[in-house]
Amino acid sequence: MSRTLRLTRTRAGLLGLAACVAAAAGLLSRTDDRPVAAPRATAAPSPSVAPRTPEPTLPASPAPPGLPVLDYWTAPRGFPADPAPLELRALTQGLHPTRSIAVYDAPGGRPRARLRPEISGMTLVLPITDRRAGWVAVLLPTANRRIGWLPPRGWSIRPLRDHLIVQRRSHKLIWRRDGVRRAAWTVATGTAETPTPLGRSFVLGRTPTSGSIYGGLDALALNSVPESRRFLPASLRGAHTGIHGWHRADDFGRSASNGCIRMPRAAQRTLLKNIDHGTVVTVVD
Repeated sequence: MSRTLRLTRTRAGLLGLAACVAAAAGLLSRTDDRPVAAPRATAAPSPSVAPRTPEPTLPASPAPPGLPVLDYWTAPRGFPADPAPLELRALTQGLHPTRSIAVYDAPGGRPRARLRPEISGMTLVLPITDRRAGWVAVLLPTANRRIGWLPPRGWSIRPLRDHLIVQRRSHKLIWRRDGVRRAAWTVATGTAETPTPLGRSFVLGRTPTSGSIYGGLDALALNSVPESRRFLPASLRGAHTGIHGWHRADDFGRSASNGCIRMPRAAQRTLLKNIDHGTVVTVVD
């Protein structure tokens, strides 16, 4: 039996979990200790490279009153798709809104929603995917594979050291830190009817769980939401996917959940100890 992450509209402990909506290869460098030949005296000097002219910053149009706020329940509208949803290159910076700020559909484009410093009591950190004309693109909450653009004010930068990669077919979760593989575990992922959403997502924060099926451990709530809501009970269709501990070892290595990633309890303890807000979770086949 599997459920989805579901929130009640209370404050910081707000993220109530219902059980479940949930490669990488190191590059080896080779050194060559043979002596390097000295350059010939007649070799022409390398041409100098002209410094790159900074791209001018596009202005931001004023945000109209009444823009919707992106929260745990409100899905963003009118934003472009992530152009590289299956990119396995680590994203190393996150953006934290320091006040309520408008988010746009393009650099210098149309403001479509607002972001606040917190989402359901959790500090909001959005992975930065691109930079253009003085603007930054970020992955958005409560959406699958959508980005928004922000002008250069009203936010601060947070470093992102970790990257989680989920392989659906092999049912593996790989943890990298600073580009180095730290651990890998066999996990359970979503069924064919309720799949774990493909692409780049990120960790919103931690949520408490209830019931022994979760091993008494918190879950990591993700920004992604169910791909196939019609297969879920109506009360769970506003839920998010997540990563959480699980009590049945025979589920690991199978497609068994409503989309969440079920982890061995020891593995979940490791993630809870090390994984912070904004950590990118890339789900691939």
